[in-house]
Amino acid sequence: MNPYLNSHNQDLMAYAKQYKAKYRNANPFPSISFENFFNPKFLSEVLAEFPDLSKGNNIVYNDPLQKKFAGNGEELFGPKTKALMHFLNSEPFLNFVKEITEIDETLFGDPYFSGAGLHEMKREGLLKVHADFNKHPINGLDRRVNFIVYLNKDWKEEYGGHFELWNKELTGCVEKVLPSFNTIAMFSTTSISYHGLPNPITCPEDDSRKSLALYYYSYGRPEAESIAFRDGHNSIFVKRKDSAEDSNAFKAFEEGSRKKPILERIYKKIVARLL
Repeated sequence: MNPYLNSHNQDLMAYAKQYKAKYRNANPFPSISFENFFNPKFLSEVLAEFPDLSKGNNIVYNDPLQKKFAGNGEELFGPKTKALMHFLNSEPFLNFVKEITEIDETLFGDPYFSGAGLHEMKREGLLKVHADFNKHPINGLDRRVNFIVYLNKDWKEEYGGHFELWNKELTGCVEKVLPSFNTIAMFSTTSISYHGLPNPITCPEDDSRKSLALYYYSYGRPEAESIAFRDGHNSIFVKRKDSAEDSNAFKAFEEGSRKKPILERIYKKIVARLL
């Protein structure tokens, strides 16, 4: 009996075979979400360990395109969190991800949790629509899949914070997922898999949107996914079509960047491109 999984998906490979067609055929790009994916008792113990990422030596993103906090690798993982995250980087789970995504190349986890791990957003937090960085910053492997675990009990629709998947024309959100407790979202990562939560969340001041993120990699990727961006790139933020809010955010971001010292701009972790 796997202590991390719920009763209905103990056989991960059978579960992957059952849902891989749904994943492959999803719009606007291969993706899927599941509710009640993990053992709820165990995941509640993971939630109980979740730290306040606005305090301490954590990564702070605070500009017009993103307002969020992230942990530094395993530094703040409690014992239950560490056990779960190691399982999600293990061979059995990698085989599940490979099966459901039908990726031909060998998949690798990321023991460094680069850009992954603990994520948190407070009230007014947001993440404008973007495509993710496509190369691992340490080993140069190709980023292929995102896997997100939501930890938010009693999260209400009116709080917002839905995980949104956008079409490549940026004319509309095709799919969105409420980030409620024990819901997971996963999707294939390409340079045009546009996603985010572009509107500020409105949860109470004493609450926050918490999640765990894992990214999976391969050595090489299909040629069709490499034509537009052969080299590595950082996150590519894009404007939603006919969005005055996004236009204002991009303008404020660019004006703020011009005021920063040149070396700080060079080493900035994100790049914004108007598409």
